[in-house]
Amino acid sequence: MSRPTRILGSLAVLLVTGAALAQSPLPPGALPPAPPRASPEKASEVPDPEKLQRSAQALGVMRGVLSEVQVKLTEARSTKDMVKVNCVNEKLTQTKGLLRISEQADVALQEAVARRDSTSSEHEYTKVMIARQKVSQLSAETEECIGQLQFRTDENLSVEVEEPRDLPGGDPTQPRPPNDVIARPPPASPTL
Repeated sequence: MSRPTRILGSLAVLLVTGAALAQSPLPPGALPPAPPRASPEKASEVPDPEKLQRSAQALGVMRGVLSEVQVKLTEARSTKDMVKVNCVNEKLTQTKGLLRISEQADVALQEAVARRDSTSSEHEYTKVMIARQKVSQLSAETEECIGQLQFRTDENLSVEVEEPRDLPGGDPTQPRPPNDVIARPPPASPTL
């Protein structure tokens, strides 16, 4: 088995493992991940026309996730919840980067398929599929972004604090007055 084949096989296993670990219930309105296929998982076993088709579908899914994350960022900004804005903005930045890499890989995949360069086409296809998996994971993480507004409580809430009686040195909120400072008089005669 050659080194590129082992690497691609390892990437395929990593992709399948990541897909299994990242599966969680989808929130309403979220795009579902691509359904599992009965076709081969290794990039080398996927025919070139299907690579192009799957790559185009993956780009469509990633663009949909990007739109959803942008909507969530707008919602977070409208509530002026900076914690949530920062969280969603981080996911948006990562999604944009992965989408950009995927678009470049898709173009390179099309060129590799046109040249009938199987090594390059497998590599570019694998990059798109891994990026799609990461974008799906970022979409789920975006749903988990919780801001300050989630932690707000009733404004009429009162808190009672019991002060322990055995505090060392008394109450730290009421310090003792400082000791009197004694000033020394200057020396009567200078020393030579």
